[in-house]
Amino acid sequence: MTTATETWHLFARGRVQGVGYRAACADRATSLGLGGWVRNRADGSVEVMASGPRERLEALRVWMEAGPPAAHVSKVDMAQAEPQSFDGFDWLPTA
Repeated sequence: MTTATETWHLFARGRVQGVGYRAACADRATSLGLGGWVRNRADGSVEVMASGPRERLEALRVWMEAGPPAAHVSKVDMAQAEPQSFDGFDWLPTA
């Protein structure tokens, strides 16, 4: 039996840049076995595209609401995205 894979597009808002959020997010996503990417946005948010089983994506979303110790997350927005396949979890340049 295989688990259905979903792709989620998430945005973390608040104090999420300059506090190690991207690195910690990539580590958490990798530990959950998710594929995708993370990047800073010019508006001060952090954007994530992640693909994997729903329960693992939910675990990442919950982690994103807290972030690493120096972060102060005010909001995490999430939307379903078109299913995608990724090899690993990468950092992308700021958009």
